[in-house]
Amino acid sequence: MRAGQPSQTARGAAALRAIHQTLEGGVIFRDPYAARILDDETRAGLDAMAADASLRPLRLLIAARSRFSEGALAACVARGVRQVVILGAGLDTFSLRNPHAGLGVRVFEVDYPATQDWKRERLAQAGLAVPDTLTFAPIDFERQGLADGLAAAGFHADRPAFFQWLGVVPYLSHDAISQTLHFIAGVPESEVVFDYGEPFESYAEERRANVMAVAERAAARGEPWLSQFDPAEMSDLLHEAGFAVIEDLGMAALSERFYGALKKHARIGPGAHVVRAER
Repeated sequence: MRAGQPSQTARGAAALRAIHQTLEGGVIFRDPYAARILDDETRAGLDAMAADASLRPLRLLIAARSRFSEGALAACVARGVRQVVILGAGLDTFSLRNPHAGLGVRVFEVDYPATQDWKRERLAQAGLAVPDTLTFAPIDFERQGLADGLAAAGFHADRPAFFQWLGVVPYLSHDAISQTLHFIAGVPESEVVFDYGEPFESYAEERRANVMAVAERAAARGEPWLSQFDPAEMSDLLHEAGFAVIEDLGMAALSERFYGALKKHARIGPGAHVVRAER
């Protein structure tokens, strides 16, 4: 991410969530605020993005990972969790849709200060009030650690929490990923949902060039992919951090569980994985 500027990846993910609402009717994941929170420039480009067939796999993945995560979140709330941390929140809208607010569930959104300032502007221009149950935790990770940043926002590290960490891991170093997982595992009865990508060499040759081209475009806008994992490596990393219950869904499992009729023509080979890990 370029210094002082909001994340372009966050903008793109929000646009694809919005397109899913209209193009597929939100059949995988309903988000009535997805389009409202977009800036005018991004909204003006939605038709072109919707017409780009190459974006369909990513669009469905983004919808499915949110559906999976919020399902896991609801199960955590049912067992008594009242703290939700959204790491790399971008333009995520869970806090606006929070069905658990009446139970006292607090949401902490963690992101770079520039991205959160941009989100506040988007909320204001859309006429959307910041919910009382939402606390922004702006963290400049070059100067402040996650633990200190969350503590300053009122997060209680000695109480159970659910962590959503979507669309972030590929852009972090292995050390940063490990440190974050160790922090989450240190929170009692913690659970985390995140996604990661497999190494380029895992892809068939005909897909590898396309995936690498996507990575090159991300690097060109200042958001390079720094980390990829094969499932066995990720499993080892999670166990080493202290997680005991692990669910790792690859593209085949995601499409089977969430896509319904949309799974026709869906890619089911190597690619993204969505993980649920429980302490």
